[in-house]
Amino acid sequence: MSKLEELIQQYCPDGVEWKTLNEVVTIKRGERVTKAQLISGGQYPVISGGVKPLGNLDRYNREANTITIAQYGTAGYVDWQNSHFWANDVCYSVFPSKIVSNRFLYYVLLQNQELLYSLKTNAIPACLPLDKLTSIEIPIPTLPVQEEIVRVLDNFTELQTELQTELQTELQKRLQQYNYYRDNLLSFEGRTDVEWKKLGEISKVCRGVRVVKSQLSNEGYPVYQNCLTPMGYYDKTNCPAGTPFVICGGAAGNVGYADVDWWAADDCEYIIGNVGLTNRYIYHCLMAKKDYLLSQVRKASIPRLSPSVIKDLEIPVPSLAEQQRIVDILDRFDSLTTDLTAGLPAEIEKRKLQYEYYRDKLLTFKRKEA
Repeated sequence: MSKLEELIQQYCPDGVEWKTLNEVVTIKRGERVTKAQLISGGQYPVISGGVKPLGNLDRYNREANTITIAQYGTAGYVDWQNSHFWANDVCYSVFPSKIVSNRFLYYVLLQNQELLYSLKTNAIPACLPLDKLTSIEIPIPTLPVQEEIVRVLDNFTELQTELQTELQTELQKRLQQYNYYRDNLLSFEGRTDVEWKKLGEISKVCRGVRVVKSQLSNEGYPVYQNCLTPMGYYDKTNCPAGTPFVICGGAAGNVGYADVDWWAADDCEYIIGNVGLTNRYIYHCLMAKKDYLLSQVRKASIPRLSPSVIKDLEIPVPSLAEQQRIVDILDRFDSLTTDLTAGLPAEIEKRKLQYEYYRDKLLTFKRKEA
């Protein structure tokens, strides 16, 4: 029998009481500050209606270790503030009574995250009414039971955070290694036998053809438009598999490569190499120039990259045999980083589900009969 099971048997063998939030907490709204009042480099974050802080101030109105719930915007979003902060007027701060551990309450509210989201209004912006929030019921075991649950969940959370940090660190190392070898292989420093030519002179740089969302479905050929995620699927294709492309609107400057037949929409420039130039080699050259491409994006309501920037890029053109040698090396590194990148969210999601399973199990109590 675990320590928690022993405590439950000792303190609440017949179940636990359930109470509404209104009975066991005090909820306060924050005080309004505008974006104009924010201070760059201010010490205290401003918690508002979003997932991330609105900005910073040089003063605070709430202590560290306070539970917050967004009232507007991402209405219902539960968070834990580790440091002093400024609660804006669209942020609820939750203060439990003496019979509820602050941290225990946080975990219970996290368990009810989807319920809180469902209570928000459909207005713009969305709002979580205080009366709906305070009407939800939560279990109230004795404090020793609450404290043991908090200890277990805090330890589990710490382990999960450590794992995520380790995986991200490993991914960053692989990316740095890939970038180093790519830049080194494509520098051709001191080589007089390799010409540098503009991409527009040695390949076809073509603009995609517009399609609208009403033409798309959930199956067919992927359609790339203004980001590296397909906007949908189409029953026609205008680009063969193995074609590199550059986004020119929206996520402008990002470089992609499609290994299946696909459709290039009008914010996408695709590149097909002439004789003596392979498409996969072009892709790696474009990736080496990604920072430059991003620097040439015109900042506007919709960021834009001129196709002329792509056409004017100068890249080295070695022999086909040398291109293939470089591609083979870089593809191996690319595969390592891609596998790790795919594995990272999968592993994090696995740990998240594992955490949620144990959290829900720990926070499931038999209701005490009146």
